[in-house]
Amino acid sequence: MRQHIEQFLYFLEVERGVSPNTVVSYRKDLEKFAEYIRGAGKAVSFVAREDITDFLMYLKDRGLSVSTIARNLAALKTFWKFLSTEQIVRENVAAIVETPKTWKKIPDVLNKEEVETLLETPSKKEWIGIRDRAILELMYATGLRVSEVKDLKKTNVNLEANFVKCSGKGGKERIVPLGRAAEKAIAGYLERVRRRLSEKTGDDHLFLSRLGRKLSRQSLWKMIQKYAKTAGIKKHITPHSLRHSFATHLLEGGAELKGVQEMLGHADISTTQIYTHVDKDRLRKVHEKFHPRG
Repeated sequence: MRQHIEQFLYFLEVERGVSPNTVVSYRKDLEKFAEYIRGAGKAVSFVAREDITDFLMYLKDRGLSVSTIARNLAALKTFWKFLSTEQIVRENVAAIVETPKTWKKIPDVLNKEEVETLLETPSKKEWIGIRDRAILELMYATGLRVSEVKDLKKTNVNLEANFVKCSGKGGKERIVPLGRAAEKAIAGYLERVRRRLSEKTGDDHLFLSRLGRKLSRQSLWKMIQKYAKTAGIKKHITPHSLRHSFATHLLEGGAELKGVQEMLGHADISTTQIYTHVDKDRLRKVHEKFHPRG
């Protein structure tokens, strides 16, 4: 198989003009599969669809992420298409293998006590704490993505009507209620902090740095991790942690899935359904704990 891999990589680099980094990535993924198949004692012409699906499950069992497994499959699909076109194999067995979209990992979710602790961590006296508290309150109240938060303009927030308008993936706009706590935190930030920051540059974004400029995704990521560490939260915190918690707590409280989908800005309701899995897991634990035959 290694000879065929070299032919394929040469084809990608010379005839398709693929970047060196992509070639390196393909090589790594295909050599991993070649080693797996060699262990099974199979030549490339005898590889079946089941061998590829078994390999994907092998990667899953090793703890690799869904995105990494999907990348490996994409490499195999492209490789087998090449083998088929060059008539090295009679059948493209990788073509009908489905991408593991359904292997969605249930995200780490903060419980309500952890969220409360996190939101109370920023200083209420220093300007940066007032700003950061407003950011955290907004993220938990609306479920906005970090990218959506950093791109918010001051005019996107209507404190009188208590809602925020944001532009999500594909430029699709949606309106999400703010809630009283977020409204109060943002109002305090606008009154006590933002006016002074915006005087430096005139930037119209809602949340600004000390230099009066739009915040970056990286600075928001670091800010969330800093407060999580200070709050003593041991869970793995990502930029989506408050978004996950927002959706989960709404569903636990009895919100309809369709409404949560709209607030999250998911195009497909199946994307939102991952949070029902989190809720079902909680219900199962409650059942086991309290049911006499649980």
